[in-house]
Amino acid sequence: ECMHDLTLTTDPGLCTANSPFEDWTYIYTDNCLSEGITVTDDNPYNYDFPVGGTTVTLTFTDNAGNSSNCSFDVTVTDDEAPDAVCQDITVQLDATGNATIASGDIDGGSTDNCGIASLEITADDTDWTCAEVGENSVTLTVTDVNGNVSSCDATVTVEDNVPPIAVCVDITVELDAAGNGSITAADIDGGSTDACGVESTTIDETEFNCDNLGANTVTLTVTDVNGNTSTCQASVTVEDNIPPVAISTDLTVQLDVNGTAFIIAEDLESIS
Repeated sequence: ECMHDLTLTTDPGLCTANSPFEDWTYIYTDNCLSEGITVTDDNPYNYDFPVGGTTVTLTFTDNAGNSSNCSFDVTVTDDEAPDAVCQDITVQLDATGNATIASGDIDGGSTDNCGIASLEITADDTDWTCAEVGENSVTLTVTDVNGNVSSCDATVTVEDNVPPIAVCVDITVELDAAGNGSITAADIDGGSTDACGVESTTIDETEFNCDNLGANTVTLTVTDVNGNTSTCQASVTVEDNIPPVAISTDLTVQLDVNGTAFIIAEDLESIS
């Protein structure tokens, strides 16, 4: 009589379950039982049974060469969850302010006794933008070939190291009646941009006077919301287009003995 069917779970760290022949229990009878019975089996796995079902046949042979057999099933299940291992990573945004990762990027060497079927992260955690700059927690789900699941968490640090695009435009500044003129950064900003946004624009010279007539080089510094900076230069041409104010007054001149008189410009300086 054969033993009952066996249901086993895989041994720790292995994708097989060991069930040695000497642990099996079976019953047999024979009219010449005292002469002895030899029991053999057709197990092809050296008693390390794989996940799934295996049919084993026992053959009972007496010393007279008579034999009979019976069969039983060995069913092995894999209940061991994968060992999910995560690693933290840093992701750089590109010039458009985007970055993409895959589940394998945060897998730090996950393993399973029978093999891993899939590594997954949620769809929301594959694509990154300027809104996620900084540290973000991501869950990796590991599923083995037999449907067991485990997970771990990784930190994805998103960085924006791309400087803004600084664009300058040349301008002309006209001095006022007092001989002064001023500009702001916006006056020479020709459309500076950044994928994550421009935080500020500054210039190294804002005030001009008669000493600056002609072309002047002004530097525009553009800083984005994540602290990256870039610069460009503009030519600021200072012009004085206000005519002088001429003031005239009456002047009395005495003729000399020859009937003539002379004046020079200095005679009018005190009244100009």
